[in-house]
Amino acid sequence: MVLLIHHSVSPFSRKVRIAMGEKKMLFVLREEEPWNLSADMYKLNPAGSLPVFLSDGNVIAGNYAICEYLEEFNREIPLLPQDLKQRAEVRRLVEWFDDKFYKEVYRNIAYEKIHKRFGSGLAPDSRILKIGLNNLNFHLEYLDWLTERNNYLAGENLTLADAAAAAQLSIIDYLGDVPWEGYRNAKLWYSKMKSRPSFKDILKDSVKGILPAKHYANLDF
Repeated sequence: MVLLIHHSVSPFSRKVRIAMGEKKMLFVLREEEPWNLSADMYKLNPAGSLPVFLSDGNVIAGNYAICEYLEEFNREIPLLPQDLKQRAEVRRLVEWFDDKFYKEVYRNIAYEKIHKRFGSGLAPDSRILKIGLNNLNFHLEYLDWLTERNNYLAGENLTLADAAAAAQLSIIDYLGDVPWEGYRNAKLWYSKMKSRPSFKDILKDSVKGILPAKHYANLDF
């Protein structure tokens, strides 16, 4: 059995789930609250971060390690191109969304609206939210530019770059904070991502106490 310990509002967990779905892997989910991790989690991953992948006695922690493992484990459905230059570009974009987008957008919006509320019972800081929303427009402009030139972010085929970007954006979209109407190419790309079978369960995710935006699960929005 393959077990993925995750949290529904972790963009890194979502990225791994999309990758596993694209590779047509069957897996069972166990949810952990990042603000209230169980003691067992620290035994599996001393860093205390999600996701954690368990299969046949193997424990793999961290989204980078898991995605690389999946790529080596199932080469029949690659999410990294064979060409070295293209592989480097995919990894650059993965880092862009996992690091830059996460710090500039996710932490300023999702952390304020979700993690602070459930982790410490605090209200979001409107100043920080404004910074995150302003940064989101910059990232959407870049995404719009990328998707104007390619079928997917790094070329004609879906890669880990698309999984990383869609995972981050899906949480912000759940909260209703993505101004899609101003970014036609990015919206078409995201609609295409939402239509993939690997995204089906992502759109069923819910955050207790926070309703998704009305369009969140709609494929044609």
